[in-house]
Amino acid sequence: MIWKTSINKMTGTKYPLIMAAFAGLGRTEFAASFSNAGGLGIITALNYRLDSFKSELIKMQSLTDKPFGVNLTVLPPGVRAFDPLSNVTREDYLKYLEIAIDEGVEVFTTSAYQATHIGERVIEAGCNWFHKCALIRHAISAEKVGASAITLIGMEASGFKNPFQHTTLINLTLANQFLKTPIIAAGGIGDARGFLGALGMGAEGVCLGSAILTTKESPASEERKKMWLEMKFLSEEYHKQLYHRELGATRVPSAAIAHQKTQTSIHELIDGIMGEAAEILKSWGLTKNKINIIPKKAIFK
Repeated sequence: MIWKTSINKMTGTKYPLIMAAFAGLGRTEFAASFSNAGGLGIITALNYRLDSFKSELIKMQSLTDKPFGVNLTVLPPGVRAFDPLSNVTREDYLKYLEIAIDEGVEVFTTSAYQATHIGERVIEAGCNWFHKCALIRHAISAEKVGASAITLIGMEASGFKNPFQHTTLINLTLANQFLKTPIIAAGGIGDARGFLGALGMGAEGVCLGSAILTTKESPASEERKKMWLEMKFLSEEYHKQLYHRELGATRVPSAAIAHQKTQTSIHELIDGIMGEAAEILKSWGLTKNKINIIPKKAIFK
């Protein structure tokens, strides 16, 4: 099956799949494996010191000949005092950015907080800027300042939570009424039906986070992977940890990880998702071997 969306067009990837940014785990080798499997691997810049970042980009180019991107996580003011990277300045972000631009990176993702100063430079350099946010009103703001695509995170996702966050379903279906900018879905997606469901709700790409944490290439420890694979996703304790309504990070991966029963490679995981998605479409009566996602128009402004 050939997949064609605006996200494929911008990224140059085989599949409209974007790797999430992972603090600590979003490293070069992990990102390269995602790119080699057909998606857009993402190197999380702040996982590296500024003086070693260029060498990692050069290494990435030796590990894959496929497209990849770089994430710049902008730390919200309220968490900076508790984060070891709190000494990263506005100027440091731009230095990371310039190194990546010089090395030919064409897609940049930003997350966690306002990143207009980064996005403006990305667009000025002729690159694509994907901004990740949890609220539709933040997505509208990102569109107004020029984001190339917007990743909308539903409350099913792991990571940092916003108390006013909607579900992935509500985020996607409502955002299509307000945005012209392409949407990338995130939050609880880890199998073929979730992928197709996201496209059906108006996304033009899908961001995979928790779903890939137990893969062989994931830098997470084997003990942690085993714990995640055996996690009781239907328990009350898990539910309370994931779906809390406070401003702060959740302590568990999203239930997207529950689709994985054994440890596989990223290549096997992605091939499985995309292969099954093609089979599902055929079972629905699709006879063509190509999927074209037609850009939508916003209803409300």
